[in-house]
Amino acid sequence: MGCDGGTIPKRHELVKGPRKVEKVDKVAELVARWFYCALSQEKLRRPIVACELGRLYNKDAILEFLLDKSPDKTPMESASHIRSIKNVTELNLADNPAWSGDKESIKGDKYDDLQCARFICPVVGLEMNGRHRFCFLRNCGCVFSERALKEIKSEVCHKCGVPFQEEDVIVLNGSKEDVEILKKRMEERRLKSKLEKKSKKGKSAAATTASQQETSADSPGPSKVKNDKDCVSSSSGENRQIIFTKSSENGNPSVPGKVNKASSSSSTTKRSIADSEDKSEAYKSIFTTHSSAKRSKEECSNWVTHTAYYF
Repeated sequence: MGCDGGTIPKRHELVKGPRKVEKVDKVAELVARWFYCALSQEKLRRPIVACELGRLYNKDAILEFLLDKSPDKTPMESASHIRSIKNVTELNLADNPAWSGDKESIKGDKYDDLQCARFICPVVGLEMNGRHRFCFLRNCGCVFSERALKEIKSEVCHKCGVPFQEEDVIVLNGSKEDVEILKKRMEERRLKSKLEKKSKKGKSAAATTASQQETSADSPGPSKVKNDKDCVSSSSGENRQIIFTKSSENGNPSVPGKVNKASSSSSTTKRSIADSEDKSEAYKSIFTTHSSAKRSKEECSNWVTHTAYYF
């Protein structure tokens, strides 16, 4: 049964051995990581951004990913850690003068040199094609080769002069170990920012409560206002009494200020009373003088009559 027709089976066709591990083409992997967007799988075109883990993206793809809030949105592992546009840094790349672009290979009849990259290191001149390690600074976004940062050590950016620290240097398309280190730094940075925001909110809330308490203390309620008015009136009355006594002792009825009016009114009333008393005394004196004059006339007439009788 079978094996007729002169077919001779071989051993590897009859005996199944262990499967060979498929090897990934390193060149194709480098091209996919350095020449294409990690999110949309399209060719990198400016503006180009990088995340805190060192992956390269097109800025348009990141914006579309952040704006898409539909429930049918497919989760992307390459951009799951990106929550806002602040988690991404726009790269300041230096163009390669030897790169001719895609115009020559439109027809497909020319050889594509994968070693030639679009961007280079502005310090050393190495091409950013994946053969060399490249880094970018999180503060300014300038991109340099790792060799340039090691050979020319400085705490200031070689291109724009912005100061930076070791934590601000992020490796582009690094190994698994590099990604783990960058992930730890990213988590620490986010926790620190959250704590700072909480402390700022607490300080602002405390300041608002203190200002409210101050305003409530400065503006008393109606009962307090009435009590304050009563106290003010009583104190003013005492002051007026004291001023009146002093003025009466000194004999100066005029006192400057608002109390002058009260003192002048009291002095006018006193003057009117004194004038009425003087008038009454004058009336009394006039009445007594008239009565005395009448008596003297009567006496004179009586004396005349008596003298005429004797004569």
